[in-house]
Amino acid sequence: QVQLVESGGGLVQTGASLRLSCAASGGTFSIYGVGWFRQAPGKEREFVAAIRKNGFGTIYEESVKGQFTISRDDAKNTVDLQMDGLKPEDTAIYYCAAERDVGFTNFRSAYVYTYWGQGTQVTVSS
Repeated sequence: QVQLVESGGGLVQTGASLRLSCAASGGTFSIYGVGWFRQAPGKEREFVAAIRKNGFGTIYEESVKGQFTISRDDAKNTVDLQMDGLKPEDTAIYYCAAERDVGFTNFRSAYVYTYWGQGTQVTVSS
């Protein structure tokens, strides 16, 4: 059983940066792929970025490429999401999720993830 806790959200102005962190406990973290999703009010949860086990590749939603960077530190059991140049449309609750990486997992899909954090609010003011 893996437990995930997000941190690092907050209220910032347009153009600012935030670094979200997802801390994991209760499992062998290095075998899991980890994804970040976000959900804005009145909208469905959407994929943001994911990182495969052992850092074997990263995946980004097209709209955040070049703006967000996902990374992991298996020694610390954390996955971070560095968000630069934030815009009001980035306002959402951000969730991290984890699933065992078996090689063919579609980490873009929320349905494949077994473990989820409680979310952290990111608000970007204009």
